[in-house]
Amino acid sequence: MTASDALTQNGQPTTPFRCSDAAREREDPLFASAPPARRWLLVEHPGPWGPQALTGAGFADDVVDALDAFCRTHDARFQLIRRTAARGAPTEAGGRFAVVDCRPGHESVRWGRVDAPEALPAALADLEHSTEPSDEPVYLVCAHGRHDACCAMRGRPVAAVLAATHPERTWETTHTGGDRFAANVVLLPHGLVLGRVPATEAVEVAERYDRGDVDPRLVRGRAGLAPAVQAAQHHVRLALDEHRVAALAPAGARQDPEDPQRWTVRLVAPDGDGEVEVVVRERWIVSPTPLTCGAGRAASMRTYDLVAWDRSGVATGTAASTATRP
Repeated sequence: MTASDALTQNGQPTTPFRCSDAAREREDPLFASAPPARRWLLVEHPGPWGPQALTGAGFADDVVDALDAFCRTHDARFQLIRRTAARGAPTEAGGRFAVVDCRPGHESVRWGRVDAPEALPAALADLEHSTEPSDEPVYLVCAHGRHDACCAMRGRPVAAVLAATHPERTWETTHTGGDRFAANVVLLPHGLVLGRVPATEAVEVAERYDRGDVDPRLVRGRAGLAPAVQAAQHHVRLALDEHRVAALAPAGARQDPEDPQRWTVRLVAPDGDGEVEVVVRERWIVSPTPLTCGAGRAASMRTYDLVAWDRSGVATGTAASTATRP
């Protein structure tokens, strides 16, 4: 029996385990948990979605192989996307796809359209002719219930609210990582991954992003950056009350060869005025419960302790301990 099954006590059913509820009870921190991909490949698919996005889409084997090869070559994360529809209502698929670059300084979105999935490999092989650049941001909301129940339960209400206000920018999507942080929202092209986004605040979150602003309390991290860098950005955002999306760009990171858990991260200081040096230490702790609804046993979480941070030669750091998922 997995953690997602209904447990019984004295023959009576109890409430099914939900990883997002457990994470809230534990107060798991969000930061340093964004995925490593520097690009995103989005392919429109009305569903149903299988547990795994690429292999559960029903594409022919040669199409799956081509999409997998593209993602490996371009360090891209594959996502199925669809428009939000009322439960039980059909969702039309328009054959759209997008390639998003979320590397700092290279942010871009290119949209294309194909008549059938079989045409995707050729389209991806010639993006210059098969796609057009777009200045519109993209809001992805994980609603992948076949992967984790929490994603659908918490994600679909967020997607519905966003779609009502920004229908052309909003997409439901497959697993983005961090099921226990649902509702998860990805803001593209910057690759900002947010967690525990309430439906009541979703529109304001998106519109803040459009203005170049973000709430650090909701930020899991920026996709494509090393977890230690994401952690350093988080700590300094809080210390400096820095909300600008593009602030604190990474300038370098070094792992201590004599102490592999210790990282020194350099960030561009706000307004480009020098650098901020941040020292964090990695540590693992055991979770008392599974980290996803479908996991059969408890697992470990990665912890980043803030050792110190220094700006313009003035040490201002303190010690803190927080937990993040790998």
